[in-house]
This record gives sequence, C-alpha cells and structure tokens, in this order.
Amino acid sequence: MSGLSAESLSASGRSSEKLSLPLLQSKMKCDPEGYESELVLLYSQFNSSLELFQQQAALNFTSISGIGNDPTVAKDLGDRAMFLSHVSPFYPKHLADFPKKLVNLISSAARSLPSGLRHHLTQALILTTNRKLLDFGETLPLFMELQTLGDKTLRKLAFSHVIQSIRHMNQKHKNEVKNRALQNVLFSILQQEDEARARRSLITLCELHRRKVWFDDRTGNAICTASFHTSSRIMIAALSFLLDYEKIENDDDSDASSSEDDLISPSAHVVLSKESVYKAHHKGTVASKKKKKAKLQRAMRSMKRQQRLSSENSNFNYYSPLNHLKDAQGFVEKLFSRLQSCNETYKVKMMMVKVIARTIGLHRLMLLNFYPFLQKYVKSHQPEVLNLLAAAVQACHEMIPTDVVEPLFKQIVNQFVHDRSRPEAITVGLNTVREICMRMPLLMTEDLLQDLTLYKKSHEKAVSIAARSLITLFRELYPSLLVKKDRGRPTDPKARPKAYGEASVSSNVPGLELLQNDDNDDEQDASNSNESMLSGSDDDDQMTAASDTDDKENQLYDDDTESGDDGVEENDDLSENEDDDDNSNINDDGDDNEEEDGIGNSDTEEKDGVANSSDIDTMDRKTTIKNSGASKRKFSDFSGQVITADASLRALKKLAGATVEPGPSESTDGFLSNEDFQKIKELKAKEKAKTALHQHGLTKSIKVPSFDKLNVKPVDPAKLEVHVRKKLSKEQRLELVRAGREERGKYQARAAVKQKKTGGLSNKQKEHKKKMPQAAKREKVGRSRLEKRKKQQRQGKQFRGRKAWK
Repeated sequence: MSGLSAESLSASGRSSEKLSLPLLQSKMKCDPEGYESELVLLYSQFNSSLELFQQQAALNFTSISGIGNDPTVAKDLGDRAMFLSHVSPFYPKHLADFPKKLVNLISSAARSLPSGLRHHLTQALILTTNRKLLDFGETLPLFMELQTLGDKTLRKLAFSHVIQSIRHMNQKHKNEVKNRALQNVLFSILQQEDEARARRSLITLCELHRRKVWFDDRTGNAICTASFHTSSRIMIAALSFLLDYEKIENDDDSDASSSEDDLISPSAHVVLSKESVYKAHHKGTVASKKKKKAKLQRAMRSMKRQQRLSSENSNFNYYSPLNHLKDAQGFVEKLFSRLQSCNETYKVKMMMVKVIARTIGLHRLMLLNFYPFLQKYVKSHQPEVLNLLAAAVQACHEMIPTDVVEPLFKQIVNQFVHDRSRPEAITVGLNTVREICMRMPLLMTEDLLQDLTLYKKSHEKAVSIAARSLITLFRELYPSLLVKKDRGRPTDPKARPKAYGEASVSSNVPGLELLQNDDNDDEQDASNSNESMLSGSDDDDQMTAASDTDDKENQLYDDDTESGDDGVEENDDLSENEDDDDNSNINDDGDDNEEEDGIGNSDTEEKDGVANSSDIDTMDRKTTIKNSGASKRKFSDFSGQVITADASLRALKKLAGATVEPGPSESTDGFLSNEDFQKIKELKAKEKAKTALHQHGLTKSIKVPSFDKLNVKPVDPAKLEVHVRKKLSKEQRLELVRAGREERGKYQARAAVKQKKTGGLSNKQKEHKKKMPQAAKREKVGRSRLEKRKKQQRQGKQFRGRKAWK
C-alpha cells in the first residue's frame, strides 16, 4: 500500500473511501473493462490486508495497534471483501481465487474474528454462493458450523441462507441428486455426538420438512431416529416436533412471492380470462407486458394456493413424520426400552409415552408390555393423567388381543368410575371407556355396561352426558348388551362387533352397497304404493283369485271330459243347480245347447273341444259369482287351498323381495354403467353430508368412524374432560363479573339518582327564591316562631292531648 502512486489512489477513490467504494462498484458494473486497473489495485489491497491479518493471528499480536484493539483494520478487510464479492461476476478471471480465499479465512479463523468482521465476511460468502461462484454443497458444512458460534445475528443469517437456498433449488422441480448429497451432509452432522452441531442440523431438517421442501421418507425417518440421540436435549427436540407437528399450521413462506400473494385477498375468486392472457403476451409495450405477466403470475399463484388450502381443509389427512418410519416395530421397541431405563423427568417420560402410543395406533403395532407399564400410572391423582389416558386410548386398536388390554381397562374403571369419586373423575373415566370401546368393543361386558349406564341419572350434567354418549355408542355397535329401555330404536338391532382377527374382504366395487340399498328403498316405495292400491280394491283381488282357481279347476275338468260323457253330464247338472240356487243371469238356451253338445254321441273331436271350451267358460262365470266357501264334490279342498294362497298376494310379494337379491345394476350382464357410478358418487356425498350434520349436532343418529380413521386421527386429551366445569379462582370469577358489567354504568343509589335532576327546579327551591310582599314575609316568620316555641314546649313531656272536661 505504501508503494502506490497518488494517481492510482485518486483513481481508486482511496482518498475518500466511504463515498468512493459504492460509487466505484456501480461504475465497474456498468463498464467492467474500463476499471480493470482499479480492480487489480483493490484486490492486491485485499490480499495484503489478508496476509497481515494471518500473520498477526499466527503471532497472537495484541498490541495497541493490533486487531483486537484497532477496529479500522477489521473494517477495511470487511469492506474490501464485500466490494469484491459484488463485482466478482464481472471479473471471473481476475477473481478466480477470491471465493476459495474467503472460505479458507472463515473456516480457519471464524471463532477468533471480531463479530462485525465475521458478519461482513459471511455476507460476502452468501453473495458469492448465490451467484454460483461456489457450490452450495461445499459451503453447507461451513454454514452449519457458523450457526454454533454463539452469535445470534450470525446464526439467523446462516440459517435463513441454508433454508432459502434449498427452497430455491427445489422450487421448480425436485433435484434428487443434489438433495441426496445435501441430506447426507446433514444426516452425518445429526449423528455426531457434538450437541450444538447435531441440534442445528435437526432444526434445519425439521424446518425443511415443515415447509414441505424435503417431504420424503429419508428426512422423516432421520427426524424420528433423532429420538435415540445420546443427548437428552436433542431427544426432547425430536419428540416435541413429532408430537406437535399436527398443531403446526401450514403458514405461507416469508418471501417475496408470499408477500405478493397477500395483496390478493384469499376470499376473492380469481378468474383468468383468455383476453387477459392474450393482452399480457401480445398487446402493449415491453414494460406493460411485463407488468401484465407479473399480475398473471400472482393470480395463478393465488389460485394454486386457494386450491391447496381448500384441499387441505376438505381432506382430513392427519399427517405425521411417523408415517415415514421404515421399521416402526423396531422404533417402538427401542424407544420403549429407553423409556424403561432412562432417568429423565416425568414430563420427558410422558413425551416418550405419547410418541410410542401414537406410533402403535398409526401403524397398528403390537407392544404387549406397554399396557402393563401404563397400568402402573393410571390413577386419578396422577399428574398429567389426561395425557396418559389419551395415550392409552391411542395405543388401542382391533389387532391387539383383548386379554392384554383388559387389566388396563378394568384399572381405569375402578380408579375413576365409582360412587366416591369426584364428578370430574367419573366424567373422564366414562369418556375414556367410550373411546377405548370405540376401538375395541369386545372389552365391554354386559354387567359392566349396565352398571355404567346407570350414571345417566346423575345430577351432574357432565356425568350424565358421558353416560348417554356411551349408551349411544353401543346402540350402534352392540345393542344386545343394553337393557331394552336403553336400546331405543337402533338401526340394526342384531349388530355385533367383529370377532378378534375377523376381517371384511371387499368383493365388489366400493360404494356398491349404497346403490343396492337405494334400489331396495325404491322397490319398497313401489311395493308400498302397490299395497295401497291393492288395499282399496279388495273385491277385485277376490275376483282375480277366484278366476285363477277356476283356471286350475278347468284343467282338471278337461281331463274328465276327455274320458267319457258321464263327466259332461255331471258338469251340466252342476251348472243347472248353480243357476237355480244363485239366480244367475245365464240363459237357459245356452244350457240346453251345452246339454245337447255334451250328450251327442256322433260328434267329431273338434266339436267335443268346442263343447268342452264352452263348458269351461260357463264354469268360470259361475264360480266367480258363487261363494268361495260353497262345497264342491271332489275339488272343494283343492280350490280352498288355492284361493287362500292366492289371496295373500302381499305376503308373496314380500317373500319374493326377501328371496330375490338385487343385482349390482339394472342390467343383467352385471356391469356398472356410467350412470351407476355417478349415482354411487352422489350417494357417497349424501353420506358425507349426514356425517357432517352429525358432527355439528344436527342429527340424532351417530355414525361410528372406521378403525382406519380412528387410528390416523390423534386423540385430544381435552375431549376426555368435555363438559366438565373447572373450579375458578377468585381472579377469574372477578373477571367474569366485570365482563357482565361492561354495558352498565357506574353504581349509584336511588336517592342520589332522584336528587340528580336534569330538568328545572323543584317546588321547594322555587319557594325559597319566590319574591313575596313584606306583610306575607312577616306573617310567615311569626308562624315559624310560634311553631318553634310549641315544639320546644313539647320536648321532654308526654303529650296526652287536651282534656275534655275543661
């Protein structure tokens, strides 16, 4: 620096450094070739100051003019490093070694550097990395190291740079090769015994997973395995992230795009028209096109964001990083063994219990030793007993044998639900029993259920509500366990829970049973309408029934007529008797013709057939008119049976509806049409609407959720003490009292309110101010003196009134 000429110093702006460096930087960006000499000068100055710093650091130079006490040296080095990092993209050949020197300086002397210089050098390193002069994979370990130095501002700067760089890398598409390399770096740091470095690595992984940048199995599995770290702080951090992940709201990222999205109200419905898209690309100047394109991009981002939020709100997907476990059974067993042998506090143990129970319910695992472990802590006076009971509920599923959970179930009932227990404890116990029975109905016995349902008559509202909810559950699951008066009107009175190990295998299209039930309902409605029509025409039924019987009788008559003439004569005699008895409208000529046709011996077979048919027709007309109870010779019993069978048309229709099973569709080939699938979709929507109405308390019947939904959804401990009125402190009661008096004014007595008048003066006040004549004033004064004198005379004596005889 001492050998530089004055011209070079003036050209470089050394004489006025504070103002010249930013100005020179802007000029070098506009004309890089014209300022190569100034760049060489400043780069040599940076190298000389860097060598000076390294020599002083090696000799531990701490004199008055040294680094430790002279801030000008550190400031000069930091300013030149920032200057070179800004202009480095314009001079790639001259500044080829600058990024490596910067990395070596920070990595070698990061802890001994002053905080200001260290901050400036880190900013310069971020600039060079963002401009692709350095590979981010090479600088990632350095940025992770900078987060452990104890400098809060530097830690925030390095952490935000790591997160934003990985986000920007995966913004358009996932680069699996780079992601895998970066993940290997962070995973190796996480497995180290150094607590500070491993903790920063875990925080980085959790943040990337929460932002759904690294939303894969490797990252989720790495976070879960951090629960086995030797450091208890890292274990607690991993457990808290696993437990609180469902509570983390998916907030938008704090970047420029999200700030632009916020300008558009999320409630507004954005519509992209073809005209706006055409104008953005083909009309206007370059600047206006750029603005229109930016507006379109903002609108598209807001639309995608609305779709994502609506899909996340509509689909109740309770995601947890525990879903990514490769060996869930091994994870649970290892964590449970650490729980049994660790010396952590009770809170940490409760966190481990909740993670184990959540994993068991999520993956339907079997950890048989876990339930006796919980049984030791199930007591009404145990701290955080609600979390413990919620973990017990979460760990129950249909794949666990009932013999394993039964001691824990009885312990909960015996400890919480008895006559000497508090109402709050009884409520919690009944709600826990209901949640466990919802997952394992086979645990409940008939005697125990009848004892628990007696609490529906309790005077405590919370206890009675909990008991009634238990009754409502078993009305759907197992109505035969309830007393007859508690069953109500169940939808399926013969419903029973599945036996242990029983599984329902679907052999049809999902939702086909809804279509079949809907068809059955339509058929029932049609049959009911037919029954109403049939009930109004009983005579017609009897006539048709009689005609059917006569048809069957005529078949037998035909057989008799073919055998000989005697049968025909008998039929004619029978017809004559019926005419005399019933006074029918049949002509005698027709009967004579029938007799002649029946007696003739030299007729052909065709004539015999005609005679037989006419004979049968006359029998049809006569049997419809005569009484069904009339006696016939040998066909009376047969005709009575047929008439009674045909008269029960409704029973036959019910029998046919019960025996004939409806097919999968109206078509006989067994294939479903597009209309059938559309109807199944509509019926599913109706079922979802019914479920939603029940969730809001608008329907009386309940829909018990499936085991899959029960296992996926986490159990909220607050639901176990719902409707329980907690005892309020004095401060809380006073707050409630003051909240009810907000609209009131300040308290005042009624006398004060009366005295406080807003109108004119009272009569007394007017008398005092009234102007009277002098004679009236003297009279009033004399009257007052007389009254005063009489009053003084009466004081101290009992006034008995004036005597009558005086």
